[in-house]
Amino acid sequence: MIEKTYTYAVADTKHIEKLIDDDPVMINHMILPQGDFVPDHHTNSYVHMIVVRGNLTLQLDEQEPHTYAKGTIVNIPYGTFMQVRNEHEDICEFFVVKSPSPRLYGKQ
Repeated sequence: MIEKTYTYAVADTKHIEKLIDDDPVMINHMILPQGDFVPDHHTNSYVHMIVVRGNLTLQLDEQEPHTYAKGTIVNIPYGTFMQVRNEHEDICEFFVVKSPSPRLYGKQ
């Protein structure tokens, strides 16, 4: 087989899972029920968050929190402080694409 396949969680419980960690890209999948969050952190690569279900609340650096609905892709620059949470009743599900993989970021 030439291709690789990957599976990801489909339940409605909290999941934070690394799906792919190759040199060119890291892809994480997250499911956050209402009130759940990701620990606060700084981005360690260029990040694209793809919201596929519900609403995602992001607070980046010093700006006010913003909410992004399903069907939205959010691009976040390297080194940005972020708070990621679900403040809404519906389950929030999203993918996080980091390119390049954080372990290679900044290497020449």
